[in-house]
Amino acid sequence: MSNEPVSVGDKAPDFSLQASRGRTVSSAELSGRPYLLYFYPKADTPGCTTQACGIQEALPALGRLNLTVIGVSPDPVSKIDKFADKYGLEFPLASDPEHELADRYGTWVEKSMYGRTYFGMERSSFLIGADGHIKAIWRKVKPADHVALVEKAAAEL
Repeated sequence: MSNEPVSVGDKAPDFSLQASRGRTVSSAELSGRPYLLYFYPKADTPGCTTQACGIQEALPALGRLNLTVIGVSPDPVSKIDKFADKYGLEFPLASDPEHELADRYGTWVEKSMYGRTYFGMERSSFLIGADGHIKAIWRKVKPADHVALVEKAAAEL
């Protein structure tokens, strides 16, 4: 397990994960196309809902930029499906329960709350270019600011 975070310019780590609505998402199927991987801590929590609904509203604009969006959390697919259905989220939400992909991106980190330390998902996003390399990284992104940052960077690809 490497917690060495990836950097802009690095080749994006390969992945294949189970996702919402019976889908599988993989880097192989996205080859040659730009995509956004965004890591979020927990489905159906206030911040994650704000972020996901913001992306859903921006899907037409992101689609015009030919950008595929995939959300990744440690939640099981059953919980992700309920979240997607509740808010009408059309883009895939992938399950990374063993946080293997999160480890490769350096988003499974030590956190602390109320004096207790634990490991959890850092809210982070990675814009991957059609060439398979990381073009932009946003760590500890604020849910309400996320979409505007992504749209601006995607438009510059």
